[in-house]
Amino acid sequence: MDNSGNIENDFFHKLAFNFDASSLKPGDVLISEPFLPDPNFSRSVVLITEYSPKDSAFGFIINKPSELEMSDVIDSFHHEGFTFHVGGPVNPETLFFVLGDNNILADAQKIRDGLSWSGDFEAVKGLIDIGKIHKEEIKFFGGYSSWGADQLEDEIKAKSWIIGKLSNHDILNGNHEILWKKSLEHLGSKFTIMSNFPEDPNLN
Repeated sequence: MDNSGNIENDFFHKLAFNFDASSLKPGDVLISEPFLPDPNFSRSVVLITEYSPKDSAFGFIINKPSELEMSDVIDSFHHEGFTFHVGGPVNPETLFFVLGDNNILADAQKIRDGLSWSGDFEAVKGLIDIGKIHKEEIKFFGGYSSWGADQLEDEIKAKSWIIGKLSNHDILNGNHEILWKKSLEHLGSKFTIMSNFPEDPNLN
């Protein structure tokens, strides 16, 4: 089908945005462009936890909760309300977490002030058991997202990803149904227009 007359598609391709991958740092988020065809990352927001220019990038999709809770995944986890999220297509059977206070776990890796990832799961579970960590302060993931040397830089140049920023609260507790849209709206008016594009560019 000829899409040349599609208003949204035409506007998107003419939109004058250009992000430099060298500005990317841990704690930033990658916001997928509206028509990204990869179903793993459609309308996704990815928290970057590690980034080395021209080398590799690592992070978690933060707006793709599964239908499972941690109590469904780990038999010894007896607390309700801790959602199990799809962190990305790589190693989906491996458990990760992002924590809202990097002073709690000595072996956690700092992402930015007030946000860390990884560490001893049993220690985290123990802190949850005694009420030291609440569901608003941690996010659990199965799998992760990663890019090899130059891969992410090439995708950013191709406008597959938009670099954005979110508060720690939005990262840990943002409404997943509107987080992609909200992430774009934070970037200004032209991205607000983009946030209203339909998922199918053929729809007007």
